[in-house]
Amino acid sequence: MLNILKMLAGRSSLRALSALAFCAVLLTGCAGGVTNVSAFPAASQVRPETIYVYTFASTPDQVKLDGGLLQKVKSQFDSVSTMQKQADSAVEVREQVADEIVKQLQSMGLHAVRADSPAPADRNVLIVQGSFDTIDAGNRRRRMLVGLGAGKSQVGTSVQVVYQPAGQMPRLVQSFDAKADSGKAPGVAETAGIGAAAGHVATSAAAGVGLHAVSETKHAGVSADAKRLADSIAKQLAQIGVAEGWMTPDRIKG
Repeated sequence: MLNILKMLAGRSSLRALSALAFCAVLLTGCAGGVTNVSAFPAASQVRPETIYVYTFASTPDQVKLDGGLLQKVKSQFDSVSTMQKQADSAVEVREQVADEIVKQLQSMGLHAVRADSPAPADRNVLIVQGSFDTIDAGNRRRRMLVGLGAGKSQVGTSVQVVYQPAGQMPRLVQSFDAKADSGKAPGVAETAGIGAAAGHVATSAAAGVGLHAVSETKHAGVSADAKRLADSIAKQLAQIGVAEGWMTPDRIKG
């Protein structure tokens, strides 16, 4: 009977430890958002028929690949050059950001499309363009083991929003910076410390590795950052619509 009680107590401790670690991940989750917003007064009300989203400019040398030891060892046996990996990553991120912005705007009921050619001059259109400042994969190993911002991945952009009335010259409506990163979730060492205080170091370390593997897969890395970045940009664009009267606040995704 005593052994059974000990076993149940151990399971309860593991569940409590897992809950504590999971809450810690949530409470210190991913960071980012919009800053340095500059609005420019328009001569007339901004009422676009369509929002054209262009891929943001980027260059391979802006990309920082994962600097972890395992990634470096892997690269030694990989036939793809570092420069090619940087170029591929730059293309992937800018395509993902543009697609996600359009997806989010459409989910709010707005007519948004991807664009590669000049917008039509005979229609009222809102043009979203920009350039990447940062595409940094960080260090996955440090994120998992240390956490609290160590080895974080991050993506940053400068965005310009231009309104082009039908038959008139385009004019800048707003500019802002947007960024997203993997945040400051605690690493395995931190969550293992919770278990150490409860006398379950080995169990807590194992639980921490599992939790962080899941968190890393779902919430960290350049791809996840790109999605969060695009969502922040889409919300900022929607706020322009709220200010101009062609968008209601309740349609902005939370």
